[in-house]
Amino acid sequence: MAEKTGASSALEDISDAELLNLESEHLARSGGRPDAAKDVAAGGTLAAGSEPGPGPSPARKRKRKRDLSGRSPMERCCRRYLKVTEVCGQSWCELQVLYGFEYPLVLKAEKERAEVKAGASIHLAREREVHDVVQVCVVTREDRQAVKFLNLLGMISALQTGCCVRELPAIGMLEGVFMVGVIDELRYSDKGELVLNELKTRRHKSLPSEAQAKGHRLQVGLYKLLFDGMVRGSLSRDQVVEHLELRLERALGPGVLEHARNLGFRVAAFGDVLDLLLVNLKYCELPCIDLLRLEYCHQGSGDIVGSQDVPFDEDQLRAQLRHYLSFWFGQREPRGVDIEDAWKCRMCSYAEHCEWRRGSSQGSVTVHTDKKLK
Repeated sequence: MAEKTGASSALEDISDAELLNLESEHLARSGGRPDAAKDVAAGGTLAAGSEPGPGPSPARKRKRKRDLSGRSPMERCCRRYLKVTEVCGQSWCELQVLYGFEYPLVLKAEKERAEVKAGASIHLAREREVHDVVQVCVVTREDRQAVKFLNLLGMISALQTGCCVRELPAIGMLEGVFMVGVIDELRYSDKGELVLNELKTRRHKSLPSEAQAKGHRLQVGLYKLLFDGMVRGSLSRDQVVEHLELRLERALGPGVLEHARNLGFRVAAFGDVLDLLLVNLKYCELPCIDLLRLEYCHQGSGDIVGSQDVPFDEDQLRAQLRHYLSFWFGQREPRGVDIEDAWKCRMCSYAEHCEWRRGSSQGSVTVHTDKKLK
């Protein structure tokens, strides 16, 4: 497993596998790792269903509609792809996801919290249990993506021999949107089933509330759709190049070339690595994922709190995904929390910026603030 090193801005350190929940529990493996995906470099600059619940005042609502009438949120946020964790965050609060783009420095500050760093350390330690980590110097977007794809090639081989892999990149088209994510762990059960195991770190020794678990279940379901699509050969060259904005002819840097040679691959440009990956995915004969599992671990002690198997209903999952994507397509406005879930707001880093909270009638969103996540 290669780690990428190289110059990048502070905002580029936000990981693919990172979306901060309000209890600092990750909807994905926590970021801050040296091999984290770089948003700005790989996907452009960061800007920044339902029956509606309590919403902004008419004046504010008209203003937001004017903003959205010309361009969709995908266009406003300069996105050619979405992260799985961004879509999962919508199950908690869509406005919080949107504010993550509009106020990126707030998200950066959240990453520095002790709980977040503790979770990141646990994930990195588990990754190193199954992968040797080496430093690879990268310079360009194509270098960074090539290292990810070289890692994925190694994981394909490992899965073919029955080994466990962790931090597996998963990409592909879902419901008309290119999506990216990082699967925490894939391994085979004693019965030969391919199991996706997603680790969540917990500040408290308890299982998550339903409000949190909803996003967790969505996450592993989307990972299954992406992985199954890859091993079925649905990923195409054009999709990768167009949505990740990469140049096939771009020569790879010396560090990446050396890393590829050490792995036994003869490549010169990014397109060579991509073609090699697509051929391997097409003929790898790996099975689709059989079982989805969530595992919860206490941050302080490292003890396992519990695990849950997640049922998979593809039709229901895709319907849920289409609802969330309708916001990104500009087909509806973002939805804040319902009044009965207003307790979420007291832990939100964007509360002072939130139109939903400010515009609700005479502080009605402050009800149930005695509720806490457990």
